[in-house]
Amino acid sequence: MPALLVAALTASPAYAAGVTALPEPNSIVLLSLGITGLVVGRRIASKRDKD
Repeated sequence: MPALLVAALTASPAYAAGVTALPEPNSIVLLSLGITGLVVGRRIASKRDKD
């Protein structure tokens, strides 16, 4: 059983030496859409408060 665990860890690219894991493009798009939504929402809310 420990040999299976060692094989699984060494085969995974996240544990490879010298390799930086990059997030998936979908994750970056979702994060940027969420941040954009927050910024736009706050701007709209601040304009309502001034009126």
